[in-house]
Amino acid sequence: MEAAVPPDIWVRINGMAEKVPSEATLADLMVRFHEEDPDLIVELNGRFVFPREYAAVRVAQNDRVEFIHPHFGG
Repeated sequence: MEAAVPPDIWVRINGMAEKVPSEATLADLMVRFHEEDPDLIVELNGRFVFPREYAAVRVAQNDRVEFIHPHFGG
């Protein structure tokens, strides 16, 4: 018997509606959307998420994820 594939959900990534697997974590989304900046800041529904939590935090239907790239200059 085949294992059931989890349904996809809709989330907002940097303001854009995106269809992602319902089991996706923030770390999964970072890979999927090529977010490789070591200084990346991640917000979920307006709240800061610590990097150590990226692999454990799963997104849910209608969540809002922001990938923020800080730019330092002088």
